[in-house]
Amino acid sequence: MSKIIAIANQKGGVGKTTTSINLGAALAHFNRSVLIVDMDPQGNCSRGLGVDITLINHSIYDVLGFDYDINLATRQVYKNLDLIPSKLILASLDSILINKTNQPFLVLKNAMSQIKKNYDYIIIDCPPSLGLLTLNSLCAADSVLIPVQCEYFAMEAVAQILASVSRIQSSNNPNLGIEGFLLTMYDAKTRLCLEISQQIRSLFKENTFLTQIPRNISVPESNAKGLPVTIYRPSSSGALAYFSLAKEVMDHEERK
Repeated sequence: MSKIIAIANQKGGVGKTTTSINLGAALAHFNRSVLIVDMDPQGNCSRGLGVDITLINHSIYDVLGFDYDINLATRQVYKNLDLIPSKLILASLDSILINKTNQPFLVLKNAMSQIKKNYDYIIIDCPPSLGLLTLNSLCAADSVLIPVQCEYFAMEAVAQILASVSRIQSSNNPNLGIEGFLLTMYDAKTRLCLEISQQIRSLFKENTFLTQIPRNISVPESNAKGLPVTIYRPSSSGALAYFSLAKEVMDHEERK
């Protein structure tokens, strides 16, 4: 059975795109069929998977704005791992959707219904905002994974994304669940990091992943190379953390 996971937090720089790339690649490593949907106009997820977004002809923008066949916008990037890329023009989608339909929040969900059965997991990389692109992602998703960077203002960002999830649950997607809170850029040597970690775990207990993503130079290096860290340096602490996260995500499904 397929599952759609939105990776969302309106705060920038918390590791959404890095998590989308590497969780997707780790799930593919464990022989799950995975599709990553890049919903961020910056296209960093597409770049991080080695796609030159200046050369692509069709992207998620065409699918959502102009009913382009979602199957034709999908490309294989690695074994078991497909991508629907993004590019900067996606930032102009809001006005198109608002003029196109009276249900602009549900366009991605409707598109996903045509392709969902083809994959074990669909991962949506959301932009760092709570605008129409993120709301579309949350309406289409079965669950939301929330990366939390261990720094000041982390809890404020968590409160805001949870409020958005609550609104979506009460309006367009009552079955939207919390996949889990993921502590990113973790450094056990800093007091602040430990405090944020303890705070998140005490507040959200079973909804916080046991896996913590450490600060590891291999992760930004892999992004620069256009490779998942699980392929670039599979024995690095960053790659091992994402393999561990993938196992937790798969365990969630087995328990259900």
